[in-house]
Amino acid sequence: MTDSTFTALHDTGVRGFASDNYSGVHPQVLAAVAAANDGHQVAYGEDAYTARLHEVMAEKFGTAVEVFPVFNGTGANVLGLQSLLPRWGAVVCASTAHINCDENGAPERVGGMKLLAVPTTDGKLTPELIDREAWGFGDEHRAQPLAVSITQTTELGTCYTPAEVKAIADHAHSLGMKVHMDGARLANAAAHLGEPLRSFTSDAGVDVLSFGGTKNGLMFGEAVVALNPSATDGLKYLRKMNMQLASKMRFISAQFIALLEGDLWLRSAGHANAMAARLRAAVDTIDGVTPTQPTQSNGVFAILPDGVADRLRESFRFYDWNEAAREVRWMCSFDTTEADIDAFVAAIRAELAS
Repeated sequence: MTDSTFTALHDTGVRGFASDNYSGVHPQVLAAVAAANDGHQVAYGEDAYTARLHEVMAEKFGTAVEVFPVFNGTGANVLGLQSLLPRWGAVVCASTAHINCDENGAPERVGGMKLLAVPTTDGKLTPELIDREAWGFGDEHRAQPLAVSITQTTELGTCYTPAEVKAIADHAHSLGMKVHMDGARLANAAAHLGEPLRSFTSDAGVDVLSFGGTKNGLMFGEAVVALNPSATDGLKYLRKMNMQLASKMRFISAQFIALLEGDLWLRSAGHANAMAARLRAAVDTIDGVTPTQPTQSNGVFAILPDGVADRLRESFRFYDWNEAAREVRWMCSFDTTEADIDAFVAAIRAELAS
């Protein structure tokens, strides 16, 4: 059998707005993987690329951080939260949080923790909302609320300010609780806020961070970043137990280096945000489309008339967010173009006109 040139199996001209996970890999990230591919490196993280990633993360978040590259976001969240909690611990989170809605019970089944979900209007927790579940300390009949998990940006596309994160962290710490941040779209938050990453993470009091890369141009891989290593325990062992220890870790680390050493992370996230803003500005002028959340990152949420979403999906894939309310979610990514947005807006106008 001879080698042959691999050809694409999909129509590369098809575009969609279902998820920023639908996008390809940024060319600079692909180049980094190729550059890391020659020769041999020690496995399981004892490689030059993972060592350099620790230095890069320290530059972004502070010199005390510890970094644990992993395969995916669910693994990062479970691992990070496990490191904060004893077996009897519980996590206060928003009811819309990814850990509560979209991880198939992994935090509870794999992580062994209880989630205490709080309804919110915008996906954001506050100290007052946290207090709805932060009670019963010392009560042996209640899972102990010992951590808070917030998402930046939230599943509703909204963004915490540095002051809001600090207020949550200060309040949680005053109760003896620790703070986890699901940063699947952390770069989009930085682009929206115009703030350095550390201003709303380590400087604001977050203890452990799940740092997202896949939604911002990586092929695969996320990272658990212990911003306050003294608040975590056993990350080295938990990563292996949770089947998140990559043998060829250099290929995750090399991708993050390509993303973070320069400004690629910020440019890519800023572009995705800008495309969402372009889409939002257009649909704000279309009668029959009702946006439901502020557009503060790379997602637009809106309610459409009955039947319109299904007809639009014949040409552009996207997901229902709340099917009963006819609310949909449109996501932009680093490779979304103005032409993509304009074509989609034209399709929305045409459907509503018909």
